[in-house]
Amino acid sequence: MADTLGARVGRIVAGGAHAIVDAIEGVLPDALGQQALREVDQAVDEVRAELGKTIAARHLASKRLTEQSSRHDELAAQIDLALSQGREDLIRAALEHQLDIEAQVPVLEVAVAHAAERQAELEGYLSALQATRREMSEDLQSLNATRAAPPPREAADLDRGAKLSELDKLARRHRVEERLAALLARVGQPG
Repeated sequence: MADTLGARVGRIVAGGAHAIVDAIEGVLPDALGQQALREVDQAVDEVRAELGKTIAARHLASKRLTEQSSRHDELAAQIDLALSQGREDLIRAALEHQLDIEAQVPVLEVAVAHAAERQAELEGYLSALQATRREMSEDLQSLNATRAAPPPREAADLDRGAKLSELDKLARRHRVEERLAALLARVGQPG
């Protein structure tokens, strides 16, 4: 891939409106608009794939960290038992293993934290791309609606698209209202 995923997402989000303007001024506006939407869809797919890998890596690192912490605790109990039996050879072996675990734990903690940060970053990319796609799709629909009345088959597609767009807007308004209520509750104002 020529540019990084983050750079590509930034370019798409920043250039989304320009793609539609170019489509409006172009000879084949619908084709250019659809091509721009496909590019956004492709980026969404890439971000989702990377997000899946990141979530899996975070899960594996978390699982390994939990396993190592549990093993460290088991060894501590075994050391106590060996101590009560006067078995210094077993105590040494357990202590050596504990030291190995203690060396791994910070690395695993960093891996979990890094994966969590990357997950949040990718989720942000995904939200931005989805918002850009919604805007571009709405702009393209408006453009097409002003140019000519669609044939009957396309009218059904536009109606479905309009309903999905309305549903997206409803969900977005709901998220805004939730955030507003939380902010007002935080400062003690009635919502």
